[in-house]
Amino acid sequence: MMNDQLRAVLQGMPKAELHIHIEGSLEPELIFALAERNRVKLAYPGVEALRAAYAFSDLQSFLDIYYAGASVLLQEQDFYDMTAAYLARAAADNVRHTEIFFDPQTHTARGVPMQTVIDGIYRACQDSPVSASLILCFLRHLSEEDAFATLEAALPFRDKFIGIGLDSSEVGHPPEKFARVFARCKELGFHLVAHAGEEGPPAYIETALDLLKVERVDHGVRCLEDAALTARLAREQIALTVCPLSNIKLRVFDKMEQHNLLSLLDAGLVATVNSDDPAYFGGYLNENFFATFDALPLGLSHAQRLARNSFSAAFLPAGQKQAFLDEVDAYFAAV
Repeated sequence: MMNDQLRAVLQGMPKAELHIHIEGSLEPELIFALAERNRVKLAYPGVEALRAAYAFSDLQSFLDIYYAGASVLLQEQDFYDMTAAYLARAAADNVRHTEIFFDPQTHTARGVPMQTVIDGIYRACQDSPVSASLILCFLRHLSEEDAFATLEAALPFRDKFIGIGLDSSEVGHPPEKFARVFARCKELGFHLVAHAGEEGPPAYIETALDLLKVERVDHGVRCLEDAALTARLAREQIALTVCPLSNIKLRVFDKMEQHNLLSLLDAGLVATVNSDDPAYFGGYLNENFFATFDALPLGLSHAQRLARNSFSAAFLPAGQKQAFLDEVDAYFAAV
């Protein structure tokens, strides 16, 4: 069990969040407020009924309700309000920098213009005290052609996002399905990441590295099933953006005591802690730290390492990155 001192350290330490789906931060209260503002009829009578529906058996059952929740996002101000709400929570958790995923296809498929999506999210980032960058994600259950069309539609706004990711249903949609569009994104100079090794096998992590040329692996927790892959990730210092509460909620692990975060660190991997879809999975960034440190034999040295990892794995200019790392070290020196 975590003591009060450790909890206070986790609460106050400077940290970055590198795996957050902005649509997954949409709380039931805001969903209903936006539904009323936009006159969208929801399938649930109220906030509590919607929250009660957040009982998932797997990734797909979560995605079904996730896309239903996103249906209330129609105007630029809706995207602004959603993003501003997340950033306020991030600031309260002492998140100093965040790299936010967004799924334009979820919205453009409903007739919402690309510019509306990007401008609303970006404007909220500009208005926040938290340093924030955007990563555009392709939905992997859709075609690569659809991903190409999404990329083209987004390029007029390319100064507002720094990277490209790959999310949605992993099983049955291997990374190689998107090899050509990721090659194009690399040519364009974007940072590249992809979800791999959450529900999919370790082989998906390997193909994400080799074929998509990703710089970071989102989730990646199944890498330990492959010793050679684990050694490679350690050797190349490829960061993993691990999402503990998400892993429990989606049954990647049955309970937090079984989570492999400590094993990942012990294997020399650049593991980080993140919240994924916090409105749906039971907690924002600090709740993920509290849950893992409560269940696993993690201490101050692990906290400092995880905080450092979060900044070292971030897509930041070297000077800014070093300033954050120095801040972490100064914080722990004073603990």
